[in-house]
Amino acid sequence: MTSSVGMAFPWLSLLLAIPFLGTFALLLWPGEPSPGRLRGITIAILAAQLVASLALLLVFDPQLSGMQLEEIHSWVPSIGLNYQLGVDGLSLPLVLINAALTLVAAVCTRDFSKRPRIYFSMLLLISGAVNGAFLAENLLLFFLFYELELIPLWLLISIWGGTERAYAATKFLIFTAVSGMLILGAFLGLALFTGTVDFSLTPISSDRLAMGSQIVLLSALLVGFGIKLPLVPFHTWLPDAHTQASTPVSVLLAGVLLKLGTYGILRFGMGLFPEAWAQLAPGLAIWAAISVVYGSLAAIAQRDMKRMVAYSSVGHMGYVLLAGAAATPVALLGAEFQMVSHGLISALLFLLVGTVYRKTGTRDLDVLRGLLNPERGLPFTGTLMILGVMASAGMPGMVGFIAEFLVFRGSLLAYPIATLLCMVGSGLTAVYFLLLVNRVFFGRLAITPASDNPVEDARLDIQLAPVAPRETLPALALALGVLALGLFPAFLGHWSEATTTAMAELPGLVASLPGGGLG
Repeated sequence: MTSSVGMAFPWLSLLLAIPFLGTFALLLWPGEPSPGRLRGITIAILAAQLVASLALLLVFDPQLSGMQLEEIHSWVPSIGLNYQLGVDGLSLPLVLINAALTLVAAVCTRDFSKRPRIYFSMLLLISGAVNGAFLAENLLLFFLFYELELIPLWLLISIWGGTERAYAATKFLIFTAVSGMLILGAFLGLALFTGTVDFSLTPISSDRLAMGSQIVLLSALLVGFGIKLPLVPFHTWLPDAHTQASTPVSVLLAGVLLKLGTYGILRFGMGLFPEAWAQLAPGLAIWAAISVVYGSLAAIAQRDMKRMVAYSSVGHMGYVLLAGAAATPVALLGAEFQMVSHGLISALLFLLVGTVYRKTGTRDLDVLRGLLNPERGLPFTGTLMILGVMASAGMPGMVGFIAEFLVFRGSLLAYPIATLLCMVGSGLTAVYFLLLVNRVFFGRLAITPASDNPVEDARLDIQLAPVAPRETLPALALALGVLALGLFPAFLGHWSEATTTAMAELPGLVASLPGGGLG
């Protein structure tokens, strides 16, 4: 349904216009503006986008489960491409997360002397593309926005990344290109098999398309979005991309762009093929359990703080797939919470890891010790890191606990063994992050491998440069968000519950399948 206010003003087009027009403004800005001025303009544009995103809360009706504020215009009708936007309880929180984290990425950008015009333009372009993907109701329009963020992110990694940035950026490009090919192939296959050029977001029943064809198309979508998520075994691009990306880009990648995968699986996998989804659901639960356990075990083996946080994302994104497989109202609400929770927590952790690296010059767990030292270390950074890892491990009082509890509670009856394995993965989260905090932040302050001869330790008793208040504000804001949603989860549930409940009641979707094997 479309509210009268939404019909009166194109709110959703505004969310596209702000970042896209901002991109063109930066690229066409006359003269050679200073990097600081470009950064200030970008922050102002992204602040306006955040305000416009928050304004949606004033015109969005949380009691309605369907699309709202719809904008529908014919574009290229001969191929079924229409400008068709809408927002519901699944996409609204993700639009807000995109606006908030893109602003955080711009604010926390420190070294922008290298091609700043292109850098900040790419940030804006990615934010607009992600908004478009979350708001698109037309399949081809979604694909256009989904692909639009590919090249800008590749540029952000390949130009402003680490020493191995070319390898990481190319690997990201190849994996994401394959993801896009599979998704487009599934959308075009839908048109081919149904004999129409209708690319609207309408559930497909077995009366319209044979079950075998549905399963083939759904499988292509699952692999395509599974690469973006990422799920095992399509995850190998993510740790390399995170390791080589700068801190702001890692914030965007983990906090926003991975959600295109989870959103796509739920919106287009479950939403388009509910009957085929029910057939594949037991296998999806197994896949989710494998990804969660593997991601957690791989994180334990890491010695680079950033790679450890990257592998944690592989595990935590698996919870969303488990919730989707169960497809109960509680589980799907938990999936929404998990997407928001992971966005905030992963962004917080990557910000803090970036601060540690900037102040110490290393992320090696075997080198760093005692950074919680109140006089010469990074006490406030360490405190926020402890809060972040507790949230990621699902400690009560934080949004991570709410998300995991809802996912596990909603999935347990449908797939008990897969859910229990995911619970084990949640327990392993506490293990690897405890290793990180214990090694890096406790003990005697040092940035050197442990030595039997303290005289040979050249970097014992060091004095680290203090972290300026303006450097801690983005991380503090994210930490407060983690706590606020953990203490008042009804706020997020208020906006999403109607939609997630309706998704669990899609025609042909079996909400609780009796499991076999890992089910």
